[in-house]
Amino acid sequence: MSQILHTNRATFSCTGEDATHFLENLVTCLISGKPAFGALLTPQGKILFDFFITPIDGGYRFDCAAEQRDELIKRLGFYKLRAKVDLAPLEEAVVTSWGDATRPDDAFDDPRLSALGWRAYRMQAEAKADDDAWLAHRIALGVPELGVDAEPGSVFPHDMSMDQFSKGSGVAFDKGCYVGQEVVSRMQHRGTARSRFVNVAAVNDLPESGAELMVGDRTIGTLGSVSGQHGLALVRLDRAAKAITEGAPITADGTEVMLTLPDWVNYAWPQ
Repeated sequence: MSQILHTNRATFSCTGEDATHFLENLVTCLISGKPAFGALLTPQGKILFDFFITPIDGGYRFDCAAEQRDELIKRLGFYKLRAKVDLAPLEEAVVTSWGDATRPDDAFDDPRLSALGWRAYRMQAEAKADDDAWLAHRIALGVPELGVDAEPGSVFPHDMSMDQFSKGSGVAFDKGCYVGQEVVSRMQHRGTARSRFVNVAAVNDLPESGAELMVGDRTIGTLGSVSGQHGLALVRLDRAAKAITEGAPITADGTEVMLTLPDWVNYAWPQ
């Protein structure tokens, strides 16, 4: 697989002597010398923004959805107060690849799941955009994406499998307080995460994103990303498990579908 240019991503910097402490008290992941994937939540624990954070000279680089970059900089600015940090847009290209592609020295494994491939930043990228290849790769691995599979402000980190990512990324349960931490920790310790993204497959092409998954006249979930006969869906695990156990057909706009859990997660269908 050659390098893929992500035209829907953008970067900015958070630098200054207070950068580490400032971010550690806001975001869900650990702020350290390693690349991480994290989020900024509402006080109610829902995801407003998600992003990659990588160390750079004097602070950190954020890699986020391009359409959210200005709003994320603005939101972080609300929390700045007297903290000695500077937030500034960067003009960089975001590239990824996986498989047998030659890996640059400055690339790093995707901190969500290494099977997603590596990630790197360039002042000028020779890579080509290939949204379809990335979409199919991400769906095959069962990794949802905010803004594509779910709207910002509508889902909890557990819904997006952020509790399943590599240690220190997603949600770090062994760090101190951050915005929305109380709600997320309660879901973790009480095991109250009821909805998760799962893999969806069908004999024919799946309907468009947003189609409801139905068992009879009851909704059990919503279809997210779609690539031909494969996709992702946010489902109520208990309702989906009941349908699977009873052999009841699960449909999306009349198309019968099969549901499976990604093979890298540590949760199971409820009994």
